[in-house]
Amino acid sequence: MSHLSPSSTLLRGWRIIFAGAGIGLVLALAVSFLQPLRYSSTVRLLLKQQDVGSVDAYTASRSVERLAENLSTIVYTTSFFEQVLNSGFDIDKGIFPTQEYKRRRAWSKMISATVSRGSGLLTISVYHPDVAQAEQIVNAVAYVLTQQASSYLSGGKVEIQVVDKALNSRWPAKPNIPANVFSGFVLGGLAGVAYLLIQAERIRRRHQLIDEEF
Repeated sequence: MSHLSPSSTLLRGWRIIFAGAGIGLVLALAVSFLQPLRYSSTVRLLLKQQDVGSVDAYTASRSVERLAENLSTIVYTTSFFEQVLNSGFDIDKGIFPTQEYKRRRAWSKMISATVSRGSGLLTISVYHPDVAQAEQIVNAVAYVLTQQASSYLSGGKVEIQVVDKALNSRWPAKPNIPANVFSGFVLGGLAGVAYLLIQAERIRRRHQLIDEEF
């Protein structure tokens, strides 16, 4: 094995590579199913900045995009979270821990906000074990944004319109089991490759030392 090229070493050790890939796959499945399955509910909002005056279209577009990015950060804050809970929607507040740092962590894992580049489109997704609760929370987020966005932003009056109502996932969105399984399979296979190459190098050095002694 010490005189084999790396490619020959890997071909001879294909069983070890596939064993590593299989172990990685099994571990990825185990880790995925140890996590609670969560459904998603997603809305899309369009930001429009009013009173822009004689500003050119490109500058106005960039300004709206920056405002959307600001809002995508604000939705993770405690004050926004409290407004969502108190917005009048049927939200089960018992799922959130009582300790402040745990509440913040739970909220940050539950919500996702992304901005479409070159536009004022803001996509909000909420992940929850109960899809009905995910829908209630994402609708509450959209309501707070459409009603209170101007209080969080500076730089002119902003109008927010819901362009896509809440869309619920039919299957659990998190964890992404297919992606996790694929990653586990690939990483396990790479670990098998690394093991074979390391072992081959150790044997080569051992033989080299023996040859030098004689």
